[in-house]
Amino acid sequence: MRTDSIALRLAGLFALVAVSVFVIIGGALYRQVDKSLDVLPNAELEARYSVLESAISRFGDPEHWGRLTNKLNLLSEEDKRIHFWVVSGNPTYEYGAPGPDVRRLAQGPLGIHEWQREDGTALKVLVSTLPGREQRPSLRFLIGIDVANVRQTHHDLAMALIACAALGVILASLLGYWVARIGLRPLRRVSRQAQQLAPPRLSGRLRPSHLPPELEQLVEAFNAALERVEGAYQRLESFNADVAHELRSPLTNLIGQTQVALTRGRSAEHYFEVLQSNLEDLERLRSIVNDMLFLARADQGSRLNNLESSSLAAEVAASLDYLDFILEDAGIQVTVEGDAQVQVDRNQLRRALINLLHNAAQHSEAGQRVRVAITVDRGMARVSVSNPGPPIHGEYLPLLFERFFRVDTARHNEGGNHGLGLAIVKAIATMHGGNVFARSEGGANTFGLDLPLTAIRD
Repeated sequence: MRTDSIALRLAGLFALVAVSVFVIIGGALYRQVDKSLDVLPNAELEARYSVLESAISRFGDPEHWGRLTNKLNLLSEEDKRIHFWVVSGNPTYEYGAPGPDVRRLAQGPLGIHEWQREDGTALKVLVSTLPGREQRPSLRFLIGIDVANVRQTHHDLAMALIACAALGVILASLLGYWVARIGLRPLRRVSRQAQQLAPPRLSGRLRPSHLPPELEQLVEAFNAALERVEGAYQRLESFNADVAHELRSPLTNLIGQTQVALTRGRSAEHYFEVLQSNLEDLERLRSIVNDMLFLARADQGSRLNNLESSSLAAEVAASLDYLDFILEDAGIQVTVEGDAQVQVDRNQLRRALINLLHNAAQHSEAGQRVRVAITVDRGMARVSVSNPGPPIHGEYLPLLFERFFRVDTARHNEGGNHGLGLAIVKAIATMHGGNVFARSEGGANTFGLDLPLTAIRD
Protein backbone atom coordinates (compact mmCIF):
# COMPACT_ATOMS: atom_id res chain seq x y z
CA MET A 1 0.00 0.00 0.00
CA ARG A 2 1.39 3.36 -0.97
CA THR A 3 1.94 5.78 1.89
CA ASP A 4 0.19 8.56 0.02
CA SER A 5 -3.08 6.66 -0.48
CA ILE A 6 -6.31 8.47 0.29
CA ALA A 7 -7.28 5.79 2.85
CA LEU A 8 -4.06 6.32 4.81
CA ARG A 9 -4.41 10.08 4.57
CA LEU A 10 -7.94 9.87 5.96
CA ALA A 11 -6.74 7.50 8.69
CA GLY A 12 -4.06 10.04 9.57
CA LEU A 13 -6.68 12.79 9.71
CA PHE A 14 -8.84 10.61 11.98
CA ALA A 15 -5.80 10.08 14.20
CA LEU A 16 -5.10 13.83 14.28
CA VAL A 17 -8.71 14.54 15.21
CA ALA A 18 -8.57 11.84 17.91
CA VAL A 19 -5.35 13.31 19.34
CA SER A 20 -6.91 16.77 19.44
CA VAL A 21 -10.08 15.47 21.14
CA PHE A 22 -8.17 13.38 23.70
CA VAL A 23 -5.77 16.22 24.49
CA ILE A 24 -8.61 18.67 25.07
CA ILE A 25 -10.87 16.31 27.03
CA GLY A 26 -8.01 14.55 28.85
CA GLY A 27 -6.39 17.85 29.79
CA ALA A 28 -9.65 19.24 31.13
CA LEU A 29 -10.34 16.01 33.06
CA TYR A 30 -6.83 15.93 34.50
CA ARG A 31 -7.03 19.54 35.67
CA GLN A 32 -10.42 18.92 37.29
CA VAL A 33 -9.24 15.78 39.10
CA ASP A 34 -5.99 17.51 40.08
CA LYS A 35 -7.98 20.30 41.74
CA SER A 36 -10.14 17.75 43.54
CA LEU A 37 -7.11 15.80 44.78
CA ASP A 38 -5.46 18.99 46.05
CA VAL A 39 -8.58 19.82 48.06
CA LEU A 40 -8.45 16.54 50.04
CA PRO A 41 -5.21 17.11 52.04
CA ASN A 42 -6.18 20.73 52.65
CA ALA A 43 -9.57 19.66 53.99
CA GLU A 44 -7.99 17.01 56.22
CA LEU A 45 -5.51 19.50 57.65
CA GLU A 46 -8.23 21.99 58.45
CA ALA A 47 -10.41 19.29 60.03
CA ARG A 48 -7.63 18.07 62.35
CA TYR A 49 -6.73 21.61 63.26
CA SER A 50 -10.30 22.45 64.18
CA VAL A 51 -10.35 19.42 66.54
CA LEU A 52 -6.99 20.15 68.24
CA GLU A 53 -7.11 23.92 68.30
CA SER A 54 -9.64 24.13 71.14
CA ALA A 55 -7.76 21.51 73.21
CA ILE A 56 -4.46 23.33 72.93
CA SER A 57 -5.97 26.76 73.58
CA ARG A 58 -7.82 25.60 76.77
CA PHE A 59 -4.83 24.44 78.80
CA GLY A 60 -1.82 26.46 79.89
CA ASP A 61 -0.14 24.54 82.76
CA PRO A 62 2.56 21.80 82.41
CA GLU A 63 0.30 19.03 83.73
CA HIS A 64 -2.34 19.48 81.12
CA TRP A 65 0.33 20.03 78.46
CA GLY A 66 1.69 16.57 79.19
CA ARG A 67 -1.74 15.09 78.53
CA LEU A 68 -1.91 16.97 75.24
CA THR A 69 1.45 15.64 74.06
CA ASN A 70 0.27 12.09 74.80
CA LYS A 71 -2.78 12.71 72.64
CA LEU A 72 -0.62 14.02 69.81
CA ASN A 73 1.58 10.91 70.11
CA LEU A 74 -1.46 8.65 69.79
CA LEU A 75 -2.69 10.55 66.72
CA SER A 76 0.74 10.31 65.05
CA GLU A 77 0.91 6.56 65.70
CA GLU A 78 -2.59 6.00 64.31
CA ASP A 79 -1.82 7.74 60.98
CA LYS A 80 1.81 7.77 59.90
CA ARG A 81 1.00 10.40 57.25
CA ILE A 82 0.29 13.03 59.93
CA HIS A 83 3.01 15.05 61.66
CA PHE A 84 2.63 17.58 64.50
CA TRP A 85 5.00 20.29 65.67
CA VAL A 86 4.64 22.92 68.36
CA VAL A 87 7.20 25.74 68.37
CA SER A 88 7.42 28.25 71.26
CA GLY A 89 9.89 30.28 73.25
CA ASN A 90 9.69 27.77 76.16
CA PRO A 91 11.06 24.26 75.40
CA THR A 92 8.58 22.80 77.91
CA TYR A 93 5.74 23.71 75.62
CA GLU A 94 7.25 22.37 72.37
CA TYR A 95 6.40 19.16 70.56
CA GLY A 96 7.85 17.07 67.74
CA ALA A 97 11.49 18.08 68.27
CA PRO A 98 11.29 20.90 65.75
CA GLY A 99 14.53 21.36 63.81
CA PRO A 100 15.85 24.48 62.13
CA ASP A 101 13.84 23.87 58.96
CA VAL A 102 10.62 23.46 61.00
CA ARG A 103 11.38 26.61 62.95
CA ARG A 104 11.96 28.58 59.73
CA LEU A 105 8.64 27.33 58.41
CA ALA A 106 6.96 28.24 61.70
CA GLN A 107 8.29 31.77 61.52
CA GLY A 108 6.87 32.20 58.02
CA PRO A 109 3.38 33.26 57.01
CA LEU A 110 0.32 31.49 58.37
CA GLY A 111 -1.76 29.16 56.22
CA ILE A 112 -1.16 26.00 54.19
CA HIS A 113 2.21 25.55 52.48
CA GLU A 114 3.92 22.85 50.41
CA TRP A 115 7.17 21.69 51.98
CA GLN A 116 9.86 19.40 50.58
CA ARG A 117 11.84 17.85 53.43
CA GLU A 118 15.53 17.06 53.21
CA ASP A 119 14.75 13.33 52.97
CA GLY A 120 12.64 14.03 49.87
CA THR A 121 9.25 13.66 51.57
CA ALA A 122 6.63 16.05 50.24
CA LEU A 123 4.29 17.50 52.83
CA LYS A 124 1.50 20.00 53.04
CA VAL A 125 1.78 21.94 56.29
CA LEU A 126 -0.83 24.09 58.04
CA VAL A 127 0.87 26.84 60.11
CA SER A 128 -1.22 28.54 62.79
CA THR A 129 -0.61 30.62 65.90
CA LEU A 130 -2.19 30.20 69.35
CA PRO A 131 -2.17 32.96 71.99
CA GLY A 132 -0.52 32.41 75.41
CA ARG A 133 -2.54 31.14 78.40
CA GLU A 134 -1.54 31.03 82.09
CA GLN A 135 2.04 29.70 82.22
CA ARG A 136 2.11 28.76 78.52
CA PRO A 137 3.50 31.34 76.10
CA SER A 138 2.08 31.92 72.60
CA LEU A 139 2.65 28.98 70.25
CA ARG A 140 3.11 28.19 66.55
CA PHE A 141 1.18 24.98 65.83
CA LEU A 142 2.09 23.05 62.67
CA ILE A 143 0.18 20.08 61.22
CA GLY A 144 1.80 18.31 58.26
CA ILE A 145 0.37 15.60 56.00
CA ASP A 146 2.35 13.45 53.59
CA VAL A 147 1.09 14.03 50.02
CA ALA A 148 3.15 11.28 48.36
CA ASN A 149 -0.02 9.25 47.80
CA VAL A 150 -1.71 12.25 46.20
CA ARG A 151 1.25 12.80 43.91
CA GLN A 152 1.32 9.13 43.02
CA THR A 153 -2.37 9.35 42.21
CA HIS A 154 -1.60 12.33 39.98
CA HIS A 155 1.09 10.32 38.20
CA ASP A 156 -1.12 7.25 37.82
CA LEU A 157 -3.96 9.40 36.48
CA ALA A 158 -1.66 11.06 33.93
CA MET A 159 -0.30 7.67 32.79
CA ALA A 160 -3.82 6.26 32.54
CA LEU A 161 -4.98 9.24 30.46
CA ILE A 162 -1.95 8.96 28.17
CA ALA A 163 -2.48 5.21 27.73
CA CYS A 164 -6.18 5.69 27.02
CA ALA A 165 -5.38 8.49 24.57
CA ALA A 166 -2.78 6.37 22.78
CA LEU A 167 -5.16 3.42 22.59
CA GLY A 168 -7.96 5.72 21.43
CA VAL A 169 -5.75 7.23 18.71
CA ILE A 170 -4.74 3.77 17.47
CA LEU A 171 -8.35 2.58 17.44
CA ALA A 172 -9.48 5.79 15.72
CA SER A 173 -6.76 5.35 13.09
CA LEU A 174 -7.64 1.72 12.43
CA LEU A 175 -11.36 2.39 12.36
CA GLY A 176 -10.77 5.47 10.22
CA TYR A 177 -8.74 3.42 7.75
CA TRP A 178 -11.45 0.75 7.68
CA VAL A 179 -14.17 3.36 7.17
CA ALA A 180 -12.10 5.09 4.47
CA ARG A 181 -11.57 1.80 2.65
CA ILE A 182 -15.32 1.19 2.69
CA GLY A 183 -16.07 4.75 1.60
CA LEU A 184 -13.55 4.55 -1.26
CA ARG A 185 -14.98 1.37 -2.77
CA PRO A 186 -17.00 3.36 -5.36
CA LEU A 187 -13.83 5.20 -6.33
CA ARG A 188 -11.94 1.93 -6.83
CA ARG A 189 -14.84 0.66 -8.94
CA VAL A 190 -14.65 3.81 -11.08
CA SER A 191 -10.87 3.36 -11.35
CA ARG A 192 -11.29 -0.19 -12.66
CA GLN A 193 -13.74 1.10 -15.26
CA ALA A 194 -11.31 3.86 -16.27
CA GLN A 195 -8.45 1.35 -16.65
CA GLN A 196 -10.45 -0.47 -19.31
CA LEU A 197 -10.58 2.66 -21.47
CA ALA A 198 -7.67 2.99 -23.88
CA PRO A 199 -7.19 3.92 -27.53
CA PRO A 200 -8.74 3.03 -29.86
CA ARG A 201 -11.63 2.04 -27.54
CA LEU A 202 -12.57 5.52 -26.38
CA SER A 203 -16.29 5.28 -26.98
CA GLY A 204 -16.94 3.74 -23.54
CA ARG A 205 -18.00 5.91 -20.63
CA LEU A 206 -17.93 5.55 -16.86
CA ARG A 207 -21.27 4.61 -15.29
CA PRO A 208 -22.38 7.28 -12.80
CA SER A 209 -25.16 5.14 -11.27
CA HIS A 210 -25.07 4.20 -7.57
CA LEU A 211 -22.30 6.65 -6.78
CA PRO A 212 -22.03 9.37 -4.11
CA PRO A 213 -22.78 12.88 -5.40
CA GLU A 214 -19.10 13.89 -5.22
CA LEU A 215 -18.09 10.97 -7.43
CA GLU A 216 -20.99 11.60 -9.78
CA GLN A 217 -19.56 15.04 -10.48
CA LEU A 218 -16.11 13.52 -11.01
CA VAL A 219 -17.49 10.86 -13.36
CA GLU A 220 -19.45 13.44 -15.35
CA ALA A 221 -16.34 15.60 -15.68
CA PHE A 222 -14.28 12.54 -16.65
CA ASN A 223 -16.84 11.48 -19.25
CA ALA A 224 -16.86 15.00 -20.68
CA ALA A 225 -13.06 14.86 -20.87
CA LEU A 226 -13.32 11.47 -22.60
CA GLU A 227 -15.64 12.98 -25.19
CA ARG A 228 -13.09 15.71 -25.86
CA VAL A 229 -10.26 13.16 -26.00
CA GLU A 230 -12.28 10.94 -28.32
CA GLY A 231 -12.99 13.88 -30.59
CA ALA A 232 -9.31 14.88 -30.54
CA TYR A 233 -8.28 11.28 -31.21
CA GLN A 234 -10.65 11.04 -34.14
CA ARG A 235 -9.39 14.35 -35.49
CA LEU A 236 -5.83 13.11 -35.04
CA GLU A 237 -6.60 9.97 -37.02
CA SER A 238 -8.25 12.08 -39.69
CA PHE A 239 -5.30 14.49 -39.58
CA ASN A 240 -2.82 11.65 -40.08
CA ALA A 241 -4.84 10.34 -42.99
CA ASP A 242 -5.07 13.83 -44.50
CA VAL A 243 -1.34 14.41 -44.09
CA ALA A 244 -0.62 11.09 -45.77
CA HIS A 245 -3.03 11.99 -48.58
CA GLU A 246 -1.65 15.49 -49.08
CA LEU A 247 1.96 14.28 -49.11
CA ARG A 248 1.26 11.15 -51.13
CA SER A 249 -0.14 12.95 -54.19
CA PRO A 250 2.91 15.17 -54.90
CA LEU A 251 5.30 12.36 -53.94
CA THR A 252 3.50 9.97 -56.28
CA ASN A 253 3.72 12.55 -59.06
CA LEU A 254 7.41 13.10 -58.41
CA ILE A 255 8.23 9.40 -58.36
CA GLY A 256 6.04 8.59 -61.39
CA GLN A 257 7.35 11.40 -63.58
CA THR A 258 10.93 10.66 -62.62
CA GLN A 259 10.55 6.94 -63.32
CA VAL A 260 9.00 7.64 -66.71
CA ALA A 261 11.75 10.09 -67.55
CA LEU A 262 14.40 7.50 -66.69
CA THR A 263 12.91 4.62 -68.70
CA ARG A 264 14.65 5.78 -71.85
CA GLY A 265 16.59 8.64 -73.25
CA ARG A 266 14.79 11.95 -73.43
CA SER A 267 15.51 15.29 -74.96
CA ALA A 268 16.79 18.14 -72.87
CA GLU A 269 13.50 19.94 -73.40
CA HIS A 270 11.55 16.96 -72.01
CA TYR A 271 13.83 16.73 -68.96
CA PHE A 272 13.33 20.45 -68.43
CA GLU A 273 9.55 19.98 -68.44
CA VAL A 274 9.84 17.05 -65.99
CA LEU A 275 12.04 19.06 -63.64
CA GLN A 276 9.70 22.03 -63.85
CA SER A 277 6.72 19.81 -62.99
CA ASN A 278 8.70 18.20 -60.17
CA LEU A 279 9.61 21.65 -58.86
CA GLU A 280 5.93 22.57 -58.60
CA ASP A 281 5.24 19.43 -56.56
CA LEU A 282 8.31 20.09 -54.40
CA GLU A 283 7.14 23.64 -53.79
CA ARG A 284 3.77 22.26 -52.73
CA LEU A 285 5.48 19.80 -50.37
CA ARG A 286 7.60 22.59 -48.90
CA SER A 287 4.49 24.73 -48.41
CA ILE A 288 2.71 21.90 -46.56
CA VAL A 289 5.74 21.21 -44.35
CA ASN A 290 6.29 24.90 -43.56
CA ASP A 291 2.63 25.37 -42.71
CA MET A 292 2.65 22.33 -40.44
CA LEU A 293 5.82 23.55 -38.67
CA PHE A 294 4.20 26.96 -38.19
CA LEU A 295 1.08 25.34 -36.70
CA ALA A 296 3.26 23.20 -34.42
CA ARG A 297 4.96 26.33 -33.03
CA ALA A 298 1.55 27.94 -32.53
CA ASP A 299 0.35 24.84 -30.65
CA GLN A 300 3.29 25.24 -28.24
CA GLY A 301 1.95 28.65 -27.20
CA SER A 302 4.27 30.80 -29.28
CA ARG A 303 3.49 34.53 -29.22
CA LEU A 304 4.40 37.29 -31.65
CA ASN A 305 6.83 39.91 -30.39
CA ASN A 306 7.43 42.02 -33.52
CA LEU A 307 4.26 44.07 -33.05
CA GLU A 308 3.62 47.50 -34.46
CA SER A 309 0.64 49.78 -34.89
CA SER A 310 -1.11 49.28 -38.20
CA SER A 311 -4.37 50.08 -39.98
CA LEU A 312 -6.47 47.02 -40.71
CA ALA A 313 -7.93 48.66 -43.83
CA ALA A 314 -4.40 49.27 -45.11
CA GLU A 315 -3.40 45.67 -44.42
CA VAL A 316 -6.50 44.41 -46.25
CA ALA A 317 -5.62 46.66 -49.21
CA ALA A 318 -2.06 45.27 -49.27
CA SER A 319 -3.43 41.72 -49.21
CA LEU A 320 -5.77 42.52 -52.08
CA ASP A 321 -2.82 43.84 -54.10
CA TYR A 322 -1.10 40.47 -53.55
CA LEU A 323 -4.23 38.61 -54.77
CA ASP A 324 -4.96 41.06 -57.55
CA PHE A 325 -4.35 38.66 -60.45
CA ILE A 326 -6.21 35.77 -58.77
CA LEU A 327 -9.25 37.94 -58.08
CA GLU A 328 -9.16 39.43 -61.57
CA ASP A 329 -9.00 35.99 -63.21
CA ALA A 330 -11.87 34.76 -61.03
CA GLY A 331 -13.95 37.84 -61.81
CA ILE A 332 -14.41 38.60 -58.09
CA GLN A 333 -14.90 42.13 -56.74
CA VAL A 334 -14.02 43.05 -53.14
CA THR A 335 -15.37 45.93 -51.06
CA VAL A 336 -13.83 47.07 -47.77
CA GLU A 337 -15.78 48.88 -45.06
CA GLY A 338 -14.52 50.36 -41.80
CA ASP A 339 -11.07 50.55 -40.21
CA ALA A 340 -9.30 50.06 -36.88
CA GLN A 341 -5.81 50.63 -35.53
CA VAL A 342 -4.24 47.57 -33.90
CA GLN A 343 -0.87 46.30 -32.66
CA VAL A 344 0.04 43.40 -34.95
CA ASP A 345 2.82 41.54 -36.69
CA ARG A 346 2.19 42.84 -40.20
CA ASN A 347 3.65 39.85 -42.06
CA GLN A 348 1.61 37.32 -40.10
CA LEU A 349 -1.55 39.42 -40.27
CA ARG A 350 -1.25 39.74 -44.05
CA ARG A 351 -0.77 35.98 -44.26
CA ALA A 352 -4.04 35.47 -42.36
CA LEU A 353 -5.90 38.07 -44.44
CA ILE A 354 -4.64 36.54 -47.71
CA ASN A 355 -5.88 33.12 -46.57
CA LEU A 356 -9.31 34.53 -45.68
CA LEU A 357 -9.63 36.43 -48.97
CA HIS A 358 -8.34 33.49 -51.01
CA ASN A 359 -10.82 31.17 -49.25
CA ALA A 360 -13.68 33.55 -50.08
CA ALA A 361 -12.56 33.84 -53.72
CA GLN A 362 -12.32 30.06 -54.10
CA HIS A 363 -15.94 29.63 -53.01
CA SER A 364 -17.41 32.50 -55.04
CA GLU A 365 -18.73 32.51 -58.61
CA ALA A 366 -17.52 34.91 -61.27
CA GLY A 367 -19.18 38.29 -60.97
CA GLN A 368 -19.96 37.91 -57.28
CA ARG A 369 -18.80 40.36 -54.63
CA VAL A 370 -16.76 39.61 -51.50
CA ARG A 371 -17.40 42.00 -48.63
CA VAL A 372 -14.76 42.83 -45.98
CA ALA A 373 -16.11 44.57 -42.85
CA ILE A 374 -13.87 45.99 -40.10
CA THR A 375 -15.64 46.80 -36.83
CA VAL A 376 -14.65 47.51 -33.21
CA ASP A 377 -16.48 46.12 -30.20
CA ARG A 378 -15.48 45.68 -26.54
CA GLY A 379 -11.79 46.27 -27.05
CA MET A 380 -11.56 43.94 -30.05
CA ALA A 381 -11.20 44.71 -33.74
CA ARG A 382 -13.14 42.31 -35.98
CA VAL A 383 -12.32 41.54 -39.60
CA SER A 384 -15.22 39.77 -41.36
CA VAL A 385 -14.84 38.35 -44.89
CA SER A 386 -18.19 37.38 -46.45
CA ASN A 387 -18.92 35.73 -49.76
CA PRO A 388 -22.18 34.47 -51.34
CA GLY A 389 -22.50 30.73 -51.23
CA PRO A 390 -24.58 27.72 -50.26
CA PRO A 391 -25.31 27.44 -46.53
CA ILE A 392 -22.92 25.47 -44.33
CA HIS A 393 -24.47 23.21 -41.72
CA GLY A 394 -24.07 24.52 -38.18
CA GLU A 395 -22.26 21.40 -36.93
CA TYR A 396 -19.44 22.03 -39.42
CA LEU A 397 -18.85 25.69 -38.56
CA PRO A 398 -16.70 25.09 -35.42
CA LEU A 399 -14.57 22.59 -37.36
CA LEU A 400 -13.78 24.72 -40.40
CA PHE A 401 -10.65 26.11 -38.76
CA GLU A 402 -9.29 22.62 -38.00
CA ARG A 403 -6.40 21.30 -40.06
CA PHE A 404 -7.31 19.54 -43.30
CA PHE A 405 -11.02 19.74 -42.49
CA ARG A 406 -13.30 19.95 -45.50
CA VAL A 407 -17.06 19.90 -45.68
CA ASP A 408 -16.59 18.15 -49.01
CA THR A 409 -14.99 14.82 -48.11
CA ALA A 410 -14.08 14.12 -51.75
CA ARG A 411 -10.95 16.32 -51.28
CA HIS A 412 -11.02 18.34 -54.44
CA ASN A 413 -7.71 20.17 -54.24
CA GLU A 414 -8.77 23.06 -56.36
CA GLY A 415 -6.19 25.76 -56.75
CA GLY A 416 -3.56 23.73 -54.92
CA ASN A 417 -5.32 24.20 -51.61
CA HIS A 418 -4.13 21.69 -49.02
CA GLY A 419 -6.58 22.42 -46.21
CA LEU A 420 -4.36 24.42 -43.83
CA GLY A 421 -5.32 27.98 -44.77
CA LEU A 422 -8.04 28.53 -42.17
CA ALA A 423 -6.05 26.61 -39.54
CA ILE A 424 -3.21 29.11 -40.07
CA VAL A 425 -5.69 31.99 -39.70
CA LYS A 426 -6.75 30.55 -36.33
CA ALA A 427 -3.12 30.09 -35.23
CA ILE A 428 -2.20 33.67 -36.15
CA ALA A 429 -5.27 35.05 -34.34
CA THR A 430 -4.38 33.00 -31.25
CA MET A 431 -0.75 34.17 -31.35
CA HIS A 432 -2.05 37.76 -31.29
CA GLY A 433 -4.32 36.95 -28.32
CA GLY A 434 -7.47 36.89 -30.45
CA ASN A 435 -9.82 34.30 -31.90
CA VAL A 436 -11.66 33.29 -35.07
CA PHE A 437 -15.30 32.83 -36.01
CA ALA A 438 -17.47 31.46 -38.82
CA ARG A 439 -21.14 31.84 -39.59
CA SER A 440 -23.48 31.00 -42.44
CA GLU A 441 -26.67 33.01 -42.78
CA GLY A 442 -28.66 35.07 -45.25
CA GLY A 443 -27.10 33.40 -48.28
CA ALA A 444 -23.59 34.41 -47.26
CA ASN A 445 -20.75 32.59 -45.53
CA THR A 446 -18.58 34.72 -43.27
CA PHE A 447 -15.13 33.91 -41.90
CA GLY A 448 -13.01 36.24 -39.83
CA LEU A 449 -10.83 36.95 -36.83
CA ASP A 450 -10.92 39.15 -33.76
CA LEU A 451 -7.77 41.01 -32.65
CA PRO A 452 -7.24 42.93 -29.39
CA LEU A 453 -6.80 46.67 -29.81
CA THR A 454 -4.07 46.56 -27.15
CA ALA A 455 -1.11 44.29 -27.71
CA ILE A 456 -0.96 41.15 -25.53
CA ARG A 457 2.57 40.03 -24.71
CA ASP A 458 4.00 37.18 -22.62
